[in-house]
Amino acid sequence: MKTTPEHDQRVAKLTFASVYPHYVTKIIKKGRTVEELHEVITWLTGFDKKKMEELIAEKATFETFFNLAELNPNAEQIKGVICGYRIEKIENPITRQIRYLDKLVDELAKGKKMEKILRTGN
Repeated sequence: MKTTPEHDQRVAKLTFASVYPHYVTKIIKKGRTVEELHEVITWLTGFDKKKMEELIAEKATFETFFNLAELNPNAEQIKGVICGYRIEKIENPITRQIRYLDKLVDELAKGKKMEKILRTGN
């Protein structure tokens, strides 16, 4: 499934602050911790907790969030379908990076081991 420019623009303009509480709720309901969520976000973006809090306070869009991020070189190993889109086929880099984060949060909520989520030992 190919994303449209309108879709790409819409998700890029979402604020990280508006989606973050949904990530927290999702993982807590499944017995995971906020610390594990932060570990996953840090692995993907390079942001520490303080930087994440700043971006939330600033109401940074996902576009800004990922433009500031130093994406983990192993992020390209994140594959599969999320929100109806095959991640590795998403052409728009910001949309693909947002879906990387969504996929990692999904894997965390589904109980995957951290070493699998963080793509270590490959």
